[in-house]
Amino acid sequence: MSSLRPSRRRRPDPVKKVQIITDGSCLGNPGPGGWACILIHNRHTKEMFGCDPHTTNNRMELRAAIEGLRALTENCEVEVVTDSEYVKNGITTWIHGWKRKGWLTAAKKPVVNQDLWQELDEQVTRHRTTWVWTKGHASHAGNNRCDELANRAAREQISSAKASSRV
Repeated sequence: MSSLRPSRRRRPDPVKKVQIITDGSCLGNPGPGGWACILIHNRHTKEMFGCDPHTTNNRMELRAAIEGLRALTENCEVEVVTDSEYVKNGITTWIHGWKRKGWLTAAKKPVVNQDLWQELDEQVTRHRTTWVWTKGHASHAGNNRCDELANRAAREQISSAKASSRV
């Protein structure tokens, strides 16, 4: 007769919860651009930013989200805060149709910024993500800080050291 013993399975490690606040900036559209993100995990905060000499605001908004997610070295539960309805709606709603239609819009035209949408989609699949929209240039302190960093990156064409910016 065998006895039943409770399973001694190891509990999975808890998933890190991270908030990523993002923003993009462009001086002229197109023109010199900058992006920024702030990664927050518990009491740890990491600011990242970068630039592109000739870009659009939408590309910088996308780049901010991509780089924030890319900086995470393990699968996480991520809340991404953005002031870009383009990014939020694109990654949560529109992308499904674009992928089904071979990266064509409802008007059967190629999706603008397809390269970045594909990069963002790749990063999103690594994590459990939720997307939160916040009004830009308003009362969200993190969004306001990202705006400052992205504008400075666009003006001065500077970047943070991305290679060592892992959370």
